[in-house]
Amino acid sequence: MSKDRLVTPRKLSGFMELTPDKQIVFDEMMDKIKNVFKRNCFVPIDTPVLELSEILLAKSGGEIDKELYHFKKGDTDICMRYDLTVPLARYVAMNSENLSFPFKRYQIGKVYRGERAQKGRFREFYQCDADIIGNENLPIPADAECLNLIDKVFKELSIDVVTHVSNRNVLFGLCEALGLTEKTSEILIILDKINKIGRDNAKAELIKLGVNEENALTLTEITLKCGDFNQILKEVESLTDNECYQKGINELKELSSLIKVMKIDNCALDLGVIRGQNYYTGTVFEAVCPAHTEFGVVSAGGRYDNLAGYFTEKKLPGVGMSIGLTRLFDLLDNNDMLPPHPLSTTKLCIIPLGETLNHCFELCAYFKDNGINCEVNYSDRSFKAKLKDANKREIPFILIVGENEVASGKYNLKNMQTGEQETLSKESCLERLK
Repeated sequence: MSKDRLVTPRKLSGFMELTPDKQIVFDEMMDKIKNVFKRNCFVPIDTPVLELSEILLAKSGGEIDKELYHFKKGDTDICMRYDLTVPLARYVAMNSENLSFPFKRYQIGKVYRGERAQKGRFREFYQCDADIIGNENLPIPADAECLNLIDKVFKELSIDVVTHVSNRNVLFGLCEALGLTEKTSEILIILDKINKIGRDNAKAELIKLGVNEENALTLTEITLKCGDFNQILKEVESLTDNECYQKGINELKELSSLIKVMKIDNCALDLGVIRGQNYYTGTVFEAVCPAHTEFGVVSAGGRYDNLAGYFTEKKLPGVGMSIGLTRLFDLLDNNDMLPPHPLSTTKLCIIPLGETLNHCFELCAYFKDNGINCEVNYSDRSFKAKLKDANKREIPFILIVGENEVASGKYNLKNMQTGEQETLSKESCLERLK
């Protein structure tokens, strides 16, 4: 092809591509998360990347969100999924008669958001979600199970996190008790940013909104309470006898007891955790890395009263947790926090000398059948070049197979890290490799 017809290879911004060595680490992280979900008895589902627009836009009243990838194929109006929760709602509504409740599902898949690409924000990224859906009701232990997943996942990933837990009913009920029900939404927007703007600025904004100084002080003080569950609950449980408020307090008490029983580490009661006002209805939580607060939230979730209310008249309450794996990996990578990783998954490379290629493939099949990642270097390059290639790819062992080796049934196994070389039968080679 002539040079003037060549297309410059490039990719869209906001889409992650990794070198093979980093992809190995990414896949290992995904496998660890998946295994934690499976060990805790969550079952997998896989929903389509493409959904009918009327499904994905149900919550927004049919308006096309600027961040959605939206198009038409013939007369069919289609969107690419922007999260895994709305597809879950559609899935549960469609299959509720065939599911056993509580339905514990996990899904790991790519989602798409057409927002402006910037550091730490991607247009295509993997979400790792786990949710528990109830039929008509869902007891608080389900919330504890999600906190347990966060604890176990990050331990498996060797990342230290603290999960900050609250309950939306506490601030909702307090606003109601203070006669501020109509301003609750605006109040929570201000309180949600208190750690960024500070107590005094938050208090000033509340007063500007029409909240009197005493109530503004009460709201800011309770929002900043963070620490031991029992201590904080004792401090705030008698603040008001409002029914909604007391519901939140009682649910936090039960959750605190379950956290201890289930031996979930590193949970803090943080009444400043607010999250999506139009979505979460009870327990809410956010996990952060205390040694790297600049990472922000690395996992989050909470309880919602009715997952599938847009698609069925059945009441299907749920609670779920989510990890943005692409963003988490990017943070670790950019801060040199990835674990040591190989450049290849190959453990043994067989190098043929002379007319031994067929025998090399027989040996390769033997090692593969016995659990060894093995390959044959059948390129026409020199022996020295093949050694150099194995070393560059950090392959730990090579097996040199010449015509004499085939005749004797003894092969030269070389440890590429120590330089040690032994002449062994294939059975003895397997013992060394294992």
